[in-house]
Amino acid sequence: MPDTRLCLEALSALSGCNVEPTGAASQLSPQDFVNVVALKEFYKQQGFQELEYPSVGTLSLRDLDEQDLYSSPAALTEGPAESHGTKLRINPEDFFHPQYDYDFTNVKDGDKTFLRGNERYVRPCGWNRVALRVTQRYDGGDTWLGTGKDAWPVSYHGQNMDGSLGIILTHDGSTDDEPTFLDAAAASLVTGETRGKGVYSTPDVAMAEKHCKRFKSKVDGKTYKVLLQNRINPEKRKDCQREGVWLVYVPKGHNDVQTRAIVQESIRPYGLLLKEA
Repeated sequence: MPDTRLCLEALSALSGCNVEPTGAASQLSPQDFVNVVALKEFYKQQGFQELEYPSVGTLSLRDLDEQDLYSSPAALTEGPAESHGTKLRINPEDFFHPQYDYDFTNVKDGDKTFLRGNERYVRPCGWNRVALRVTQRYDGGDTWLGTGKDAWPVSYHGQNMDGSLGIILTHDGSTDDEPTFLDAAAASLVTGETRGKGVYSTPDVAMAEKHCKRFKSKVDGKTYKVLLQNRINPEKRKDCQREGVWLVYVPKGHNDVQTRAIVQESIRPYGLLLKEA
């Protein structure tokens, strides 16, 4: 496992918060963490300035835009405590699961094909995966995390993955509240209000890398890229018109509790990916 301090810096960069170690119980579970990352992106696209999350409180959404991606995230820079933003306390012992770490840094799969849930799994070659402790934490066991036909497919979540990718979400006037999609050519004719109607991710790690977060580590002075590796519920995922992009759709009018429930039952994290920039 990479230096724990580096992993906490990566979590800070992803969340826009100051993630600190604790010997007590973690303030957030890995599932809570992916909820926060996904919801902050979703609500930012909706034009909100803040997000309320249980056990955390009020989270600012502005820091996602204000952070310099090529230097230490705001949560890690020196200065008065109030400038550090929200603090999140994580116990590395119950948040990370080193037994399942896998370093893909020098791995090249070539023409090899891997499957998860009978769908192609593009392994994160070139990245170092830090496993998150998620086994035996969900109702129904760990089948979702397996390799068989009942496993959930793999997706990757980066920064600013939304309607700006060229998949513009709109409605066709029907009453079933199902989304329809306009292609990229129509995107320029649609206002920004059609963006951000859900949580976007991709099974293509190369695409996710184009939208990844970067941070400069105080541990070793190097700049890193960071992504989340997740499993996505195939029953909740919408296939977008653009190949290689998936959407967890949030219907219009859903409140915070309903939106959080949709994310929680649709996306489960299991890996923190790090790569030198």
